[in-house]
Amino acid sequence: MKWPLSKKIENYLLACTIHNDEQLTTYCAGHSQLCCSKCVELNHSKCSKMTPISELTNSQPTDLQGLSEELETVMGGIKSLQINQEASVQSLQRTYKEHGAVMIEQLLGNLNTNIDKCCNSSVGTSNKNLKEEMCWSVLLILNIFDNITVKELNKMKDEVISIKGSITSSIHKCTSLHNDLLQLLEIVQKIGDNKELCLIASIKCKHIIQQALTLLGKSGKVFKVQGKSEYNVRIPSDSVTCDITGICVLPDGQVLVVDSRNDNVKLLNQQYQVVSHLDVNAWPFDICLIAPSEVAVLVDASNIYEVQFITVNQGKLVPGRKFQLQHECRGIAHQNGDLFVTSRKELYKYTLNGKLICRLYEALGNSNVSRCAVSPTGDRLYIISWHNKLLTLARDGTLLAAYTDPALGNLDSLHVTPAGQVLVCGGWPSTVQQVGWEGESKLATLATQEDGVRWPWSVCYSSTTSSIIVGQLRDHNILVFRVE
Repeated sequence: MKWPLSKKIENYLLACTIHNDEQLTTYCAGHSQLCCSKCVELNHSKCSKMTPISELTNSQPTDLQGLSEELETVMGGIKSLQINQEASVQSLQRTYKEHGAVMIEQLLGNLNTNIDKCCNSSVGTSNKNLKEEMCWSVLLILNIFDNITVKELNKMKDEVISIKGSITSSIHKCTSLHNDLLQLLEIVQKIGDNKELCLIASIKCKHIIQQALTLLGKSGKVFKVQGKSEYNVRIPSDSVTCDITGICVLPDGQVLVVDSRNDNVKLLNQQYQVVSHLDVNAWPFDICLIAPSEVAVLVDASNIYEVQFITVNQGKLVPGRKFQLQHECRGIAHQNGDLFVTSRKELYKYTLNGKLICRLYEALGNSNVSRCAVSPTGDRLYIISWHNKLLTLARDGTLLAAYTDPALGNLDSLHVTPAGQVLVCGGWPSTVQQVGWEGESKLATLATQEDGVRWPWSVCYSSTTSSIIVGQLRDHNILVFRVE
């Protein structure tokens, strides 16, 4: 009569998430994991901190009210993320249609211009010659359109499909997590006073909440460095010592590095060996991932300010479309079809086809804006200046937090991992730090001059190898720190 839960809910709580036909009996403190007898036999036989669940009920407090409130908060975050992702899909479709319309408009403009030229030069020629000349001009323009513009449109269509697929996958994860959170919330609110089930529900709640926080880009996990390696990225055609000002890791583990001093972009395999390179027409400064095999490179020199798209195809770097900017450029980041670009003083938002959407932030006084990064969910933007300051902005550019640390020196580089961990590099004294996703405090110093860090100018995390990759000025080598 005192039992408030149905047998179905009781079985759900007691069931092992890995072996559905087994009941949970033990807790592994080393892995923070509930285990059944099969789990213990297959994966935890060497673990020393194994305790029967029945023995933990008095020593492990369970704040079900606090858990209930946290579940509701996280559910709200997941729902907001899903809404924003669905809006991103619609925005991507609009961008592609707008780009197609611009291409058609350019085609018609070229046709009209050539027809006008033919008409203006028709004095003293027969109508037959005029018609032939106009036909040849039209055919030439159409051929150029077929060979170049259609290829560009197809490339952008592929980008949209790839990004849309990634967003759709994330939306499915949101739906699944939201359902799990809702079910656990209902259980927590009526679980009663059965200590063993309360403990199991508490542990399961914390586990699913951590999954949700990771999806929301709010992982609180602090990296711990386990080892360091160095890899030479110099190639025979390099005329001077490398300046690695940008790093990007593809999902398959290949790495692209921007060597601004030698005006090239280099492709490294999973062993960090240079397998291809591509020269660019000016100083490449930064790089970001667009699709699984495509990146955007920021080029800035003299009067050349542009975004150059590059595709990785069978171990080769292939140049693609590009668009011009009307301002200097220092940093670039991408999230769900939105491009964020910094000048020395501003942060701008662009579409994939180069359309300026808005200016999100402008530095005042002697402040400046160098690099930028965006959270995995797009709800937070990060920018750094050379005045030892990390700023965290909302999606609309509203300032949320400011962080400074004299130990960082001049901030030169910035990166946000897929789980939301924020990495920053300082030039002098040279250091690599992890900052909380809120952008308010330091969580850890990961590397210093004693670890070989000298003027770090780029940083990136590789999920494939669980490593932090650091590029530096005046150095042929990149540093790879293995972390857990």
